[in-house]
Amino acid sequence: MVRALIVNGKAYEVDLPDDMPLLWVLRDGIGLTGTKYGCGVAACGACTVHVNGRAVRSCQLPLGEVAGEVTTIEGLGAAGTLSAIQQAWVDNQVAQCGYCQSGQIMQAAALLAENPDPDDAEIDAAMQGNLCRCGTYPRIRAAIHDAARRMKEG
Repeated sequence: MVRALIVNGKAYEVDLPDDMPLLWVLRDGIGLTGTKYGCGVAACGACTVHVNGRAVRSCQLPLGEVAGEVTTIEGLGAAGTLSAIQQAWVDNQVAQCGYCQSGQIMQAAALLAENPDPDDAEIDAAMQGNLCRCGTYPRIRAAIHDAARRMKEG
Protein backbone atom coordinates (compact mmCIF):
# COMPACT_ATOMS: atom_id res chain seq x y z
CA MET A 1 0.00 0.00 0.00
CA VAL A 2 1.37 3.41 -0.94
CA ARG A 3 1.58 5.79 2.01
CA ALA A 4 2.29 9.50 2.09
CA LEU A 5 4.77 10.67 4.70
CA ILE A 6 6.12 14.08 5.60
CA VAL A 7 9.73 13.70 6.72
CA ASN A 8 11.81 16.74 7.57
CA GLY A 9 9.24 18.94 5.83
CA LYS A 10 9.39 17.00 2.57
CA ALA A 11 6.62 14.80 1.14
CA TYR A 12 7.42 11.17 0.33
CA GLU A 13 5.36 8.34 -1.05
CA VAL A 14 6.46 4.91 0.07
CA ASP A 15 5.17 1.54 -1.07
CA LEU A 16 6.17 -0.53 1.93
CA PRO A 17 4.37 -2.90 4.31
CA ASP A 18 2.38 -1.32 7.14
CA ASP A 19 4.23 -3.48 9.68
CA MET A 20 7.69 -2.27 8.59
CA PRO A 21 9.30 -0.28 11.42
CA LEU A 22 9.68 3.43 10.70
CA LEU A 23 13.45 3.02 11.20
CA TRP A 24 13.73 0.87 8.07
CA VAL A 25 11.32 3.07 6.13
CA LEU A 26 13.61 6.02 6.84
CA ARG A 27 16.89 4.22 6.19
CA ASP A 28 16.05 1.80 3.38
CA GLY A 29 12.86 3.28 1.90
CA ILE A 30 13.79 6.96 1.87
CA GLY A 31 17.58 6.85 2.24
CA LEU A 32 17.93 8.93 5.40
CA THR A 33 20.62 6.99 7.26
CA GLY A 34 21.25 9.33 10.21
CA THR A 35 18.79 7.38 12.35
CA LYS A 36 20.62 4.33 13.68
CA TYR A 37 19.66 0.76 14.47
CA GLY A 38 20.81 -0.13 17.96
CA CYS A 39 18.87 -2.87 19.69
CA GLY A 40 15.60 -3.29 17.79
CA VAL A 41 13.54 -3.39 21.01
CA ALA A 42 13.35 0.33 21.91
CA ALA A 43 15.76 -0.10 24.83
CA CYS A 44 18.79 1.91 23.68
CA GLY A 45 17.41 5.06 22.00
CA ALA A 46 19.74 5.04 18.96
CA CYS A 47 16.73 5.09 16.64
CA THR A 48 15.00 8.10 18.24
CA VAL A 49 13.14 10.43 15.88
CA HIS A 50 10.31 12.91 16.40
CA VAL A 51 6.74 12.32 15.31
CA ASN A 52 4.77 15.54 15.68
CA GLY A 53 7.55 16.87 17.91
CA ARG A 54 7.48 13.92 20.30
CA ALA A 55 10.52 11.65 20.68
CA VAL A 56 9.72 8.07 19.64
CA ARG A 57 11.73 4.92 19.06
CA SER A 58 11.46 4.31 15.34
CA CYS A 59 12.51 0.64 15.59
CA GLN A 60 9.19 -0.16 17.26
CA LEU A 61 6.81 2.18 15.41
CA PRO A 62 5.20 0.43 12.42
CA LEU A 63 4.71 2.49 9.29
CA GLY A 64 0.96 1.91 9.51
CA GLU A 65 0.85 3.71 12.86
CA VAL A 66 2.80 6.81 11.82
CA ALA A 67 0.45 9.78 12.05
CA GLY A 68 1.98 13.18 11.55
CA GLU A 69 5.23 14.77 10.54
CA VAL A 70 8.47 12.90 11.14
CA THR A 71 11.71 14.72 11.96
CA THR A 72 15.04 12.94 11.83
CA ILE A 73 18.52 14.11 12.76
CA GLU A 74 18.90 15.33 9.16
CA GLY A 75 15.93 17.67 9.66
CA LEU A 76 16.99 19.45 12.87
CA GLY A 77 19.15 22.16 11.33
CA ALA A 78 17.97 24.71 8.80
CA ALA A 79 19.30 24.43 5.23
CA GLY A 80 22.83 23.26 5.82
CA THR A 81 23.27 24.71 9.31
CA LEU A 82 23.37 22.91 12.62
CA SER A 83 20.63 23.37 15.21
CA ALA A 84 21.59 24.77 18.62
CA ILE A 85 21.68 21.28 20.12
CA GLN A 86 23.81 19.91 17.27
CA GLN A 87 26.28 22.79 17.58
CA ALA A 88 26.44 22.34 21.35
CA TRP A 89 27.22 18.65 20.78
CA VAL A 90 30.15 19.60 18.56
CA ASP A 91 31.42 22.38 20.82
CA ASN A 92 31.26 20.17 23.92
CA GLN A 93 32.98 17.29 22.10
CA VAL A 94 30.26 14.86 23.12
CA ALA A 95 30.76 12.20 20.48
CA GLN A 96 33.38 9.52 20.85
CA CYS A 97 32.31 6.56 18.73
CA GLY A 98 29.27 8.62 17.71
CA TYR A 99 26.90 5.74 17.11
CA CYS A 100 24.28 6.78 19.66
CA GLN A 101 24.54 10.48 18.99
CA SER A 102 21.67 10.99 16.55
CA GLY A 103 19.28 9.37 19.01
CA GLN A 104 20.78 11.29 21.93
CA ILE A 105 20.44 14.59 20.05
CA MET A 106 16.86 13.89 19.02
CA GLN A 107 15.91 13.01 22.61
CA ALA A 108 17.66 16.16 23.87
CA ALA A 109 15.90 18.31 21.26
CA ALA A 110 12.52 16.96 22.40
CA LEU A 111 13.45 17.68 26.01
CA LEU A 112 14.43 21.28 25.23
CA ALA A 113 11.25 21.84 23.21
CA GLU A 114 9.23 20.81 26.26
CA ASN A 115 11.50 22.25 28.96
CA PRO A 116 13.78 25.06 27.74
CA ASP A 117 15.79 25.22 30.98
CA PRO A 118 16.11 21.73 32.49
CA ASP A 119 18.19 21.07 35.58
CA ASP A 120 20.53 18.08 35.89
CA ALA A 121 17.86 15.79 37.36
CA GLU A 122 15.40 16.64 34.57
CA ILE A 123 18.07 16.01 31.94
CA ASP A 124 19.01 12.69 33.52
CA ALA A 125 15.35 11.61 33.68
CA ALA A 126 14.64 12.59 30.07
CA MET A 127 17.81 10.98 28.73
CA GLN A 128 17.76 7.76 30.78
CA GLY A 129 16.43 5.67 27.89
CA ASN A 130 19.30 6.66 25.59
CA LEU A 131 22.40 4.57 26.14
CA CYS A 132 25.99 5.56 25.35
CA ARG A 133 28.59 2.81 25.36
CA CYS A 134 31.39 5.37 25.60
CA GLY A 135 29.94 6.89 28.77
CA THR A 136 29.87 10.51 27.63
CA TYR A 137 26.94 11.30 29.91
CA PRO A 138 28.62 14.30 31.61
CA ARG A 139 29.33 15.81 28.17
CA ILE A 140 25.78 15.08 27.06
CA ARG A 141 24.43 16.92 30.10
CA ALA A 142 26.84 19.84 29.50
CA ALA A 143 25.80 20.06 25.84
CA ILE A 144 22.11 20.15 26.78
CA HIS A 145 22.75 23.00 29.24
CA ASP A 146 24.82 24.77 26.55
CA ALA A 147 22.05 24.36 23.95
CA ALA A 148 19.47 25.67 26.42
CA ARG A 149 21.61 28.80 26.91
CA ARG A 150 22.06 29.25 23.15
CA MET A 151 18.33 28.91 22.54
CA LYS A 152 17.54 31.50 25.24
CA GLU A 153 20.01 33.95 23.73
CA GLY A 154 18.31 33.54 20.38
